[in-house]
Amino acid sequence: MSDQKDFVAGLGSDVRKTPRRVVFVTRRTSAQVRTTDEDQVQTYPEVLFRAVLAIEVLAIVLVVISLLFNAPLEGLADPSHTPNPAKAPWYFLGLQEMLHYFPPVVAGVLIPTMLVIALVVIPYFNINVEAEGLFVKDHRRRLRIFYAVAIALSLFLLFFGVYVALAPTLIVAGLMLMAAYSSSQSQSGFRRYLASKPLSYWVMTWFLFEMIVLTAVGTFFRGPGWSWVWPWRS
Repeated sequence: MSDQKDFVAGLGSDVRKTPRRVVFVTRRTSAQVRTTDEDQVQTYPEVLFRAVLAIEVLAIVLVVISLLFNAPLEGLADPSHTPNPAKAPWYFLGLQEMLHYFPPVVAGVLIPTMLVIALVVIPYFNINVEAEGLFVKDHRRRLRIFYAVAIALSLFLLFFGVYVALAPTLIVAGLMLMAAYSSSQSQSGFRRYLASKPLSYWVMTWFLFEMIVLTAVGTFFRGPGWSWVWPWRS
């Protein structure tokens, strides 16, 4: 509501055109809002239809893949012979790779819980209400915070020797640094794309990048005793 006290009584129905007008709606008129909003609005039927369509396409693709390729199953389990290394399913290999560096409580409970809580809480920060670029406002202060967090996380990974997780961290930090020195008026479309991404985007990107790298290392680069092996030599 405006601070001005110039309210005027009159007849009308467009509240956006005259927001400071007290309007009396008679019986022969109906209250309405005349707007120039976009023609298509994401509502329940349209969004549900797209979700169902995506699920059906994904189901068809999975069925086709299962018909063309056999699942990489091993033989029956032998209780007298434990495979070395005993690897978890692929979707847990990232956690198993972290267990190689951290204590079980840290790798299996503390780190995943903190990441999930961060992904849930960060979108509700004021910095993400408008989903604007991370470094659009308070550029210097946010840049200092970014340097402090990136350096602290890198030193933490170096201290425990987690080099496979350090590489994705440095790559994402480099992209964030590029975004910090880019703007929506940059000549490069890629730099404009990076400059428009909010904090939640960067946290999710780092999280997925780490999981992909850790899962790939646990799948292809770990041999007997969880030692490092090259895939073409194992």
